Amino acid sequence: MQDDSSKKMNAATLSVVSNSALVTGKVSIGLLTGSVAILSEGIHSGIDLVAALIAFFSVRESGKPADERHRYGHGKIENISGTVEALLIIVAALWIIYEAADKLRHGAEVGQLGLGLGIMGISAVVNIFVSSKLMHTAKATDSVALEADAMHLRTDVFTSLGVLVGLAAIKLTGISLLDPIAAIGVALLIIKAGVDLTRQAFFPLVDVSLPAEEEQVIVDIIESFSANYLEFHKLRTRKAGPERHIDLHLVVPQELPVRQVHSLCDLIEAEIKRKFPGSHVLIHSEPCEPGQCKDCSPAHQQCPNKSQ
Repeated sequence: MQDDSSKKMNAATLSVVSNSALVTGKVSIGLLTGSVAILSEGIHSGIDLVAALIAFFSVRESGKPADERHRYGHGKIENISGTVEALLIIVAALWIIYEAADKLRHGAEVGQLGLGLGIMGISAVVNIFVSSKLMHTAKATDSVALEADAMHLRTDVFTSLGVLVGLAAIKLTGISLLDPIAAIGVALLIIKAGVDLTRQAFFPLVDVSLPAEEEQVIVDIIESFSANYLEFHKLRTRKAGPERHIDLHLVVPQELPVRQVHSLCDLIEAEIKRKFPGSHVLIHSEPCEPGQCKDCSPAHQQCPNKSQ
């Protein structure tokens, strides 16, 4: 059975190979037909290829264990990768808009529409398959780099279909200006995808907390052990690539044996890691203050500091 690292590497390799083939096909046919929409799709796939290469190297590096210089591991490499990919997408979209606007000003001629329709159809089918494979692996391994790559390709599916519709409209109406108009529509979709990806990949770099629903799951797990402690506070969460970092302070009865406190912390950590594999959990235990034990559960009735 493959481990997560092997699954991610295989998916990243598939993305590199498929994007290489699509770039070659789209750019060649775009130049042959004179279609700016097809050429823009070729550039889009070229950016996807760069993104796929970045994802390939990032998943390889992020899977390395912690070392002397990177004591918290290499998980954030995937977030850096995702951010770079997103910015590349936006740059590509702006270039497409520039080229399409030039065609609108000076006119556009598109020939050999059959070839264009064929490459767009093939591109859509290939990217549906590859993006589905990437997204499945990304979800299974919690890889932000692969998820960003999958979202790139899903955007490529819609943009390829958009260009295909535009070319079909030109074939039916003979209006070549529909080609740069379709290219601008493609670019706007790409920009939206780029902005969404930037938010998703960049925020973990500044240690944004885990999503509210994930934090609530963590709180529920901690509270499921509430019969064995007084309270908890200073819960902090963050994410680095596929890794989640969680720390908190746990208040326990003052006279509870250290071994028992340690076992309690181990149980809480194990349950969080079971729910979120790859998590790093740090629990700081604190003794209760005099008078605080009035809030103890019946399990703590032996605490000598319990209020009278």
